Amino acid sequence: MKNNIILIGMPGVGKSTAGVILAKNLNYAFLDSDLLIQQTTGKRLQELIRERGTDGFLALENEINAGIQAERTVIATGGSAVYGAEAMEHFHRIGTVIYLRIAAADLDERLGDLDARGVTHKEGQTLADLYRERTVLYERYADRIVDAGGKDIAATVDALRRCLEEDGGEKEDE
Repeated sequence: MKNNIILIGMPGVGKSTAGVILAKNLNYAFLDSDLLIQQTTGKRLQELIRERGTDGFLALENEINAGIQAERTVIATGGSAVYGAEAMEHFHRIGTVIYLRIAAADLDERLGDLDARGVTHKEGQTLADLYRERTVLYERYADRIVDAGGKDIAATVDALRRCLEEDGGEKEDE
């Protein structure tokens, strides 16, 4: 296992919640990159997206994520972190990137209003559109994939622990 664990995936999949518990179980620190962006700028994600637009927000997110310095830390990223190539390269250098996967149908009931949640998306883009667009990127950048669909947080954390204990390079956690 590399020094850090980076969780990627759609908003609402449980990256932050599972990440906090996983960090406690491993005696690691925890960092939420969305909260880091808010602390760095002094503004909420929704404000930043409104002020800077989608592209401006993604550039800011990429810059902040690419500068994260951490050791023995579980890092929960924002769902849009995978749009930042520099940040994703950085995450691969400092840790193991795990994609928490969930079916699109399960997300609909978890997320609600994309704008109120601070989810970066283009004008008129639906959750289904966003899911299709991002899934390709999550799979590309993932060192490992853990299915979170149909699991509560405890089961998701257990699946993450099993994934980390495995020795091997397979991408899937079946």
